[in-house]
Amino acid sequence: MTKRPTSGIADRGTETNGGVTVEQLRNELGSGADGGVRLAPDQEAEAILDDVLSAVGSAGFRFDESTVKGNLEEILLTLVAHREHDSHGKGLMGDLATVFDTRLSPGTVYPRLHDLEEADLLGVQELVRTKEYRVADTEGLRDRVADAMEQHLVLGLFFQAALAELDE
Repeated sequence: MTKRPTSGIADRGTETNGGVTVEQLRNELGSGADGGVRLAPDQEAEAILDDVLSAVGSAGFRFDESTVKGNLEEILLTLVAHREHDSHGKGLMGDLATVFDTRLSPGTVYPRLHDLEEADLLGVQELVRTKEYRVADTEGLRDRVADAMEQHLVLGLFFQAALAELDE
């Protein structure tokens, strides 16, 4: 039987290969912003991403546009959840550009927002010249984002183990 390598992100409190534990990552993410400073929505999302990248040692990391597109609904849900106002399509497209360095067309973003509205995950308030989105189902949002997170984590750990076996 081949010994399987452990991941850089270990389960519970066990740290392996100089990596971080899931608990450490959660603690880092939970303490991202100073309680006395209110960040703009795109800054808050950037701060979360910066915390994650520094915790896993991935300075200079950039998302591929295809990864952002493939996870666009979960990303949009998360961005809307972190906004108290101005959660309209144009603002969310700005967040995608600022946080994920991805410029998507309205023809890509707006249909996804509509799909999330149809799924009752987002609510919409019609304004004069725009629609403002808000979270309509927090539990549904949490479930959807947690499912996507688990899929990516398991796939990443699979890739890591497969690459480590190639090195043996």
